[in-house]
Order: sequence, then structure tokens, then C-alpha cells
Amino acid sequence: MTGSELAWVPPPYAEPGCFSEHEVTVGTGPFTVSGTMSVHRGQAPGPGVVLLAGGGPFDRDETSGPNKPLKDLAWGLASRGTTVLRFDKATYTHRDVAAAPDLTMSQEYVPYAVDAVGLLRSHPSVDPERVFVLGHSMGGKVAPAVAVAAPAVAGLVIMAGNTQPMHHAAVRVVSYLATILPDQVPPAVIETFRRQATLVDSAELTPSIPAADLPFGLPAPYWLELRDYDPVAIAAGLGKPILILQGGRDYQVTVANDLTRWQTGLADCPETDIRVYEADNHLFFPGTGPSTPAEYSIPQHIDPTVIADITHWLNHERR
Repeated sequence: MTGSELAWVPPPYAEPGCFSEHEVTVGTGPFTVSGTMSVHRGQAPGPGVVLLAGGGPFDRDETSGPNKPLKDLAWGLASRGTTVLRFDKATYTHRDVAAAPDLTMSQEYVPYAVDAVGLLRSHPSVDPERVFVLGHSMGGKVAPAVAVAAPAVAGLVIMAGNTQPMHHAAVRVVSYLATILPDQVPPAVIETFRRQATLVDSAELTPSIPAADLPFGLPAPYWLELRDYDPVAIAAGLGKPILILQGGRDYQVTVANDLTRWQTGLADCPETDIRVYEADNHLFFPGTGPSTPAEYSIPQHIDPTVIADITHWLNHERR
């Protein structure tokens, strides 16, 4: 049985008897998506958390091979008193959204996240003053924009939130992969990403540039928005508690290229808590040695220390 065929099993820290789950609809209009609300069985209303997956057409669990990092988070947090809402991305559910020539990061995430915040705030298991947004990777990058659009958000949890411009990071990542997987990443691939990144940076980037000429096949409006989007500056102006988590072995979002920007930009924000998990990769799976894509095909679960730290932050430090 290959890694992709292995069934997901609950992490050891999940206690399914402590919560229930039901389906919800997130968003409005013709492009609604389905989601799952994990509801803790506690007597008193507790915190609520909206989960945002990383870049790409992910389902609500952020399924990566045999792994489901957002389901790990949902079940881990719900087992400890938090009601959690996760949902399929519109680019996963709707082909028209994924192929839209005017797609932007904001369109992909923000309306759905804002609606999810409202669903949690109105749920009887949730204290409406304690609804948080937890974003992973690009979901962490966009989380500050969600907090601007939904001022009732109490705070943010940003896991491996990228701050380096994404087109620059793409060149860095593919160059790294070429050093560890030279047979799979030829020099021509690096050159293609460099050429695309140069176009993104240039004044020649207009909405009419074909998506095929740009990184990851994302349309020009996506890159035009990202060029002007500064998650650190937005986060610094929120005046809200922020927990930033980073894997020390992460090669996609790194301490040197991304976390340092959070550290510098939020240095004067006293309600910012930054933690590095030295053994963890981009999905917050513990391991040893240089991280590689092959790790994602091995069944694993999010580091239990990460679950414990988020739970403590939500339930004790942010009352």
C-alpha cells in the first residue's frame, strides 16, 4: 500500500468522545463551500477557531498524501475545549473559481473566512468574544487581512506564515530542491522560476499577462495584489494578540527568510508570542536532518507540543 492510499488515523492526542462534528456551509452566493464544525462538549462556552489552509486547492483537512494537518489541529483542539471550523477552499470545490482570470488571494480566502468567523460567533458552544483565526502557510499570510475584514476576531495564530515575497520564495525553494534532488529538479526549472519572478517584479506585469507566464500558473491579478500585500505591517496595526509558530526544519517558509520579518515587524507589539519548533517541518511534523518533500508522503501527525501550546494560549493567556 502506498503512502497516498493509507487511511488517515486520529493522532494520539485526539479524544473523539470530547467533541462532535457536523457539516456547515461557508460563504454566500453561487460559490459556497462545505465545511466541518468540531464542537467541544464542555458546559461553558469556550474559544472558537477558524482554520485556513495553505496555498493551492486544498480541502478542509489540507490533505497532503496520507496526512491531514488541519484535521489533526481540529481534532486536537476540539478535544481540549475549542470549537473549530475548517472548510474546503473555493479553488478546491469550484473549477470556475480556480480558473478565474481575475482571482486574487483576498477573493480566495477572505469572504469565506469572514463568514466562518460569523458562524462560530453565533454558535452556543463559543464565546463570541473569543473567536480566533488560525492560518497555515498562505493561510497565515492572509490571516491579518481576515482580521481587518472581521474586526470581531480576537486574535491570530499564524503557523509557518510566509512573509518573503512568494515569487522570490519559489526561486529559493526550487533552488534548495535542486541541491537535494538534482535528478528531479534540472537547472531549466530554476531558470523558469527566475524568469517568472522577474516578470512579477517588473513594471511589465499587467492584468493581461497570461497566467501560464507566471509562477504556479496563478493569474496576474493574484501577483499584483501580492506585490502590495504586507502581512507584517497589517498585523502590527491590528492591536490584537498574535501567536506565531515556525518549524525549524521548514524549507518552504524559513526562520531566516520569513520568521525574521515577523520578529522585526512585531517587535513593538507586546501581545505577540513567537515560538520555534526546531525539529518540525513545514507541516509541523517532527523529524531529523534536512527536510525533503518525501516526508509529506509518510503518515504523520502535527507535533503534540504544538497542539498543547495553541490550546494553552487560547485558554489561559487570552482570557
